[in-house]
Amino acid sequence: MVLTYSTLPRLATALIAGGALALSGALFQQVLRNPLADPTTLGVSAGANLALVVTSLFLPDLLGAGRDLVALIGSATAAVIVVSLGARRGFSPYSLVLSGLVLSLWCGGLAAILTYLNQRYLSSLFIWGAGSLAQQSWVIPLSLLWKLAVIAIGCAFVMRPLSLLDLGESSSTALGVRLVRLRFIVVALAVALAAFVTSAVGVIGFIGLVAPTIARLSGARRPAQLILWSPLIGAGLLFFADSILQLVAGGLGDFLPTGAVTAIFGSPLLLALLPRLKIRHRLQQSPAFRRPRRWEGSAPVIIAAAGLLVLLMVSAFLGRDVNGGWAFTSGEFSHDVLAIRIPKILAALTSGAMLAVAGSILQRLTGNEMASPEVLGISAGATFGVTIALFAVAPGFSGQFAFAVAGAISVLLVIFISSRRSGFAPERVLLAGIALSAMVDAVVGVLSSTGDPRAVLLMRWMSGSTYLIEGSTAAMEVALGAVLIAVSLAVRRWLDILPLGPSPSAAVGIPLAKSRFALFGLAGLLTAAATLTVGPLSFIGLMGPHLAREVGLTRALPQMVGAALIGGGLMVAADFVGRTIVSPYQIPAGLVSALIGAPFLMLMMRKRGAG
Repeated sequence: MVLTYSTLPRLATALIAGGALALSGALFQQVLRNPLADPTTLGVSAGANLALVVTSLFLPDLLGAGRDLVALIGSATAAVIVVSLGARRGFSPYSLVLSGLVLSLWCGGLAAILTYLNQRYLSSLFIWGAGSLAQQSWVIPLSLLWKLAVIAIGCAFVMRPLSLLDLGESSSTALGVRLVRLRFIVVALAVALAAFVTSAVGVIGFIGLVAPTIARLSGARRPAQLILWSPLIGAGLLFFADSILQLVAGGLGDFLPTGAVTAIFGSPLLLALLPRLKIRHRLQQSPAFRRPRRWEGSAPVIIAAAGLLVLLMVSAFLGRDVNGGWAFTSGEFSHDVLAIRIPKILAALTSGAMLAVAGSILQRLTGNEMASPEVLGISAGATFGVTIALFAVAPGFSGQFAFAVAGAISVLLVIFISSRRSGFAPERVLLAGIALSAMVDAVVGVLSSTGDPRAVLLMRWMSGSTYLIEGSTAAMEVALGAVLIAVSLAVRRWLDILPLGPSPSAAVGIPLAKSRFALFGLAGLLTAAATLTVGPLSFIGLMGPHLAREVGLTRALPQMVGAALIGGGLMVAADFVGRTIVSPYQIPAGLVSALIGAPFLMLMMRKRGAG
């Protein structure tokens, strides 16, 4: 019975799901002309997963109508967002992969946090959401088999126009290929494959990237060869990965997510493939904010400081009363309330300021407005360090900070080494960071799925919660932030000159290697300290510097000061909204800011495309 109803269905599910994901990746890569496109890098699988989690939580009746329909809606929404952004930039591989991976990180993080916040309802979804192939019947493999067969027939009808795409867009159009319709049909087929697999077994990453790559390296050049061999290779790869997992894990094999294991091995492959990626569009620094300047000199900084002061007063003294209405803190219990509330506000303020300053340093070093601790993977490295600390050492705040710093700097070193050959091109640096983020998230997912009680602490911390902040912890955070921000302001000369290029910087006596290394290390320290409080997905490091630049702060010193004020204010506002919007329940501040930050990044990419 175990063989018939568990072992063999799991084997069949691995083969069918691996083949479907590989076929999806091959279709994406062929129609978008992008060697890094697959359901994971384009955010399609994560969109389906998030849709299923949200539906399970808020509209469970819809699951009765069909999980596949819900997954299709989520996948289609993610695909529309990513493809529309790519279309505005000529379907450049860089813009597609960047927007897809950021969307994937956001959807995956939000789904995990919603699962954590509603554990009694969604606890069984956590392992499934990371990609579990455990089966108890033949229902799932048989349902996947006929769906894959129907889509395979559809692929046969688009094989000839797909082959003509190799001639180029103009030549294929001249031969009668309708590009818009072809892209819509092929993307729809690929999205359907990824949605069906995600609905059945959760998110299984990078099979759609690895299998077509191996097929090409094995000699498959024509689209027909690629679409034929990729599913066979993908089926073998997923079956092999799942078999190794069961052999190594033993009795825990049914509880460890296969999808997280494939991501651990798929992310290094993405790093290895980055040098092969041909960039057809390079991000350029946007010009300074062009409008009649009403504010001169330090006026924006003064206004930001005044706004932050008002926000701090509102956050400290305004809240919900016992009846759910708005009320100012007063009376005999005001001292007790403020003793709980003020440490959280100070920690959020300091963490937001540190992330914004770290983002300013990284953006000036890479010459790219989209560089931030979250997007570059530094926050994920700090998360990995804290994970090791919790599961292996269990230290206090200082020990967690030391491990977070080690993780952040390790990610920086890997990015530094992997991007050295490309001359630290911003596109390579960003994609390398996002690939490392996916790998670190997969490792954290494997550890969290073990059922260890410390996983609950880890998930609470990853959500950016200030629940556990006390007076002593807030004091340490403020002292640490003050020192690191002061050091950052002291190296403003480097940050003013280094963006001019290596030759002018060396001509005025700046040691390029040492200064870059020191600044990257400083950004890592700032990120590690901030991530301990607000989690890895706040996106404050992206929004703070950008908003400071929008109000006309372009020099290093005023920009860092303005970014610190704006970033701190955004985190205080996020903490206030999370604390009051659904009172008496609370939403973590990091989650509130992440919900705003990822769409903000998409909006930035859309503006760059329009420009």
